[in-house]
Amino acid sequence: MIHFVLLISRQGKVRLTKWYSPYSQKERNKAIREISGMVLSRAPKLCNFVEWRGHKIVYKRYASLYFCMCIDEEDNELEVLEIIHHFVEILDRYFGSVCELDLIFNFHKAYYILDELLIAGELQESSKKTIARLIAAQDSLVETAKEEASSISNIIAQATK
Repeated sequence: MIHFVLLISRQGKVRLTKWYSPYSQKERNKAIREISGMVLSRAPKLCNFVEWRGHKIVYKRYASLYFCMCIDEEDNELEVLEIIHHFVEILDRYFGSVCELDLIFNFHKAYYILDELLIAGELQESSKKTIARLIAAQDSLVETAKEEASSISNIIAQATK
């Protein structure tokens, strides 16, 4: 089971967090500090698995971001690396070569993609095509809602004149 997902920049700024296990806000902040310090200080040639508080942190660096997932000790690290890569491929397909700024300005879409990929810390969908179709449907719903809201506000503006 994946306990949480962290996306951390090279400067140590947290760009995305998703918690699947109950942690208090104080515990979350402490975990983020510890893990970012551990992961950022490691040499690039070292393995991508670190033991932390009876769990394993599996991480992978893509460009300026570290994608980190906390798993149970007995879970398969290579499977989690594949999940991380799968997530990055979906982000790349959606944003067209994803970068840190895409995640900063469109964090809600990154969360939506992650929610389509993982539920309760387990892999939900392995098909990139299915996830892309669901994201496109969500974007279509958002656009329709924006158009309806715009037309309603126009009607109200004209009625109040």
